[in-house]
Amino acid sequence: MRKKIFFLILIVLIGISTNYVYSQEISLATFQETAQIIVDKSISQNVTASITLQSTSIQEIRIPAELEQKIRENDRIQAIILTNHDKCVLGVVDQSCIMINVERDRADKGIIAIQDSTKEIAELYIDEINQAFDTDAKFHSVFIHSNDDINKALETSGVISGAGTISAVYTMPMEDTYSMYEKISAILLPKIIREGGGFYDVAKNLSFEENSKMTFSLIPLDSKSLLQLKLSVDYSNRATTISEISPLEFLKVENLKRSDYFSSGLYPLNSIIQIVVLSSENTNVSDVKGNLVPTQIIDNEKIPTDISKEGWIFDPEEGQRIQGKYIFGEKTSVSKEELKFSLGGAQLQVKKVEFDESIALVIIITIVAIAAALFYLKGYKK
Repeated sequence: MRKKIFFLILIVLIGISTNYVYSQEISLATFQETAQIIVDKSISQNVTASITLQSTSIQEIRIPAELEQKIRENDRIQAIILTNHDKCVLGVVDQSCIMINVERDRADKGIIAIQDSTKEIAELYIDEINQAFDTDAKFHSVFIHSNDDINKALETSGVISGAGTISAVYTMPMEDTYSMYEKISAILLPKIIREGGGFYDVAKNLSFEENSKMTFSLIPLDSKSLLQLKLSVDYSNRATTISEISPLEFLKVENLKRSDYFSSGLYPLNSIIQIVVLSSENTNVSDVKGNLVPTQIIDNEKIPTDISKEGWIFDPEEGQRIQGKYIFGEKTSVSKEELKFSLGGAQLQVKKVEFDESIALVIIITIVAIAAALFYLKGYKK
């Protein structure tokens, strides 16, 4: 599984570029900024907004090279997580956590053997992890995840907190999200990214919100690691009465700007907005205020035919689960009004384009780029 994940992300992040269709060369960078809004009208009735900054480069998200290599070379380590989510595992209350997720050794028989083996591995790394994050987390327990509850709470992939995952849990005093995000981002993000603004500035402002939480994760791959810094906010009982979706309402901005880090070229797929609507009844997207990007159907997926154009791609656009992705094209910002759309009403009339071999390479790049950008988010695939 790890090799498949790495292959997908490697394709995207090695800096592919093409000028088959466009006069300005289109490129893909290793650094990615993603805004995600989940509107759950089905179960929780909550709206969750998040900003994720991710990279596979330790120059863009700075982890000591020796530590990153040591973690990656231990085949039993699945992930390292730092979070101030309350109750990161059962038994932890009002404390921040560092979790070191370790693959079970099949030779271990019984709970005690599993716990001892997991702690033995984790103890090899916790001192260096504390030093890297300027923390002083102490051993709390070894926790065997029997379900996906923590995965859902942290909005992470199964490799981080899914059923069957074993975590060595280290705790420290709870820190407010603003202070923790400010401190960790100053450690992890170089000055050029912090001063580049964009989605990072939005995350900083959201960190003041009452229900905001942050999570950093390191997921080792074959020759590098996937590094993610995520800030999320829960808005309780906000989904119930929503009929018009305004993504920037939940990000607390009138305009969403891309990072200046991408100003040196055309990087249309390195800033993405994703919206997910979950409904107990069938619904559909309607009355989109901004642009709809023309698409082609490839392997049952809607793929934009021109990624230099800004706009929405909704796939699916109707049913009990709706998902939309907004790409910026050549634009550097988008307004609150441009991103609004409604649920119900007349269905969309989206221009579909016949397959054109001249843009095949661009389409392939788009497929893997969007897939990799959203792989470790709380995405909802078919």
